[in-house]
Amino acid sequence: MSTLEVIQQEIAPELKRLNQLISDQLSSSNELMNQVIANYLQSKGKLIRPIIVMLSAKLFGPVSDTVLSAAAAVELLHNASLIHDDVVDEAKTRRNRPTINSVWDNHIAVLVGDFFVSSAMQQAIATKDIRIIDSLCHLGKLLSLGEIDQIFNARYHTLTEEAYFQIINYKTASLFVACARMGCYASGVDGERLERLSRFTELLGLCFQMRDDIFDYYDSALVGKPTGNDLREGKITLPLLSVLLRPDAPDHDAMVALSRKEQLDEHEIETLMRYARDNGGIDYCYEQMHRLRDEAMILLDTFADCRARQLLGDLFDFIITRKY
Repeated sequence: MSTLEVIQQEIAPELKRLNQLISDQLSSSNELMNQVIANYLQSKGKLIRPIIVMLSAKLFGPVSDTVLSAAAAVELLHNASLIHDDVVDEAKTRRNRPTINSVWDNHIAVLVGDFFVSSAMQQAIATKDIRIIDSLCHLGKLLSLGEIDQIFNARYHTLTEEAYFQIINYKTASLFVACARMGCYASGVDGERLERLSRFTELLGLCFQMRDDIFDYYDSALVGKPTGNDLREGKITLPLLSVLLRPDAPDHDAMVALSRKEQLDEHEIETLMRYARDNGGIDYCYEQMHRLRDEAMILLDTFADCRARQLLGDLFDFIITRKY
């Protein structure tokens, strides 16, 4: 049993209530909408984001109905962003299943994504906490800005670590931070404790995206999903970026020039993937993740010792070492 499965098992009753809440929220009078959503929900993700909401709340108290509504809101908004991303990326599969846009069409997928957004807002409103509603709205803006920043940097070949970390902060870490803040608000916690936990989850989110970016530089058969997609879209992530920023790296100028091509063929994509692997790009990412983990554990240790604190630490280690 994986670390994540252990965590899921420990909060199984809460996750069962969450799934029922989401299912009820997404029910509609439209047969087509219900059909599309039922098919989509057959393949659930890891539920890491709502788990963070629950564990954040459990640091200070029980998982109340308010906590569950906050967790449902963030999971619904996350899924809305995935559905819309699949349209933008023209993706055919997600979680080893056909995407909504590939089974139906972009029109249906956008509308279903919008339905998820509205459902997320309804769950946030159900908490009756304006801070939770504000957190969700702010999150939606940051997710959009992160994607736009990434498109801009790919188009204009912006190659800096600062730009990379800003993108992944917006597009990924912001979601984890929102989870912590919403979990705290739902438990009546704010102030300095909230800020410490927010920073912990920001570091967790940064590591989550770096680990995802590492996956993209290996053979798809090893990872279990298509790889090299970022390079196909002109996106340079940390495994390659860290090598391109080293003037002493072999064939540096040629590889930088290759990375700036408007369109890469499959051989060129494999060349850049191998270049990142062979010249320490993956190792550099792991060094950065372990550095961030050390900072995160110091923050986590400031909270009272309890099972939720232990599970948050375990979750961080799972994020760094996961194989999928």
